[in-house]
Amino acid sequence: MRTKLTLRLDAELVRRAKAYARQSGKSVSSVVADFFALLGRREELGKDELTPAVRSLVGALGSARVSERDYHRYVEEKHR
Repeated sequence: MRTKLTLRLDAELVRRAKAYARQSGKSVSSVVADFFALLGRREELGKDELTPAVRSLVGALGSARVSERDYHRYVEEKHR
């Protein structure tokens, strides 16, 4: 059974998601479904094994100094 899901996302993120889906020859719904399907695979893969998508992000922030507190401030400011 297929069910509709509404997501509220930043406009720039939606734009990038649509561009990625178009380049991949998929719909945004299909891309999101693929991502959600990966979520359950963590147990199958083992907790220490990373998916290729996650592995490609390792080190992406480099030497950026971002703390958990920075994230909390960002979220608080975003939802004001």
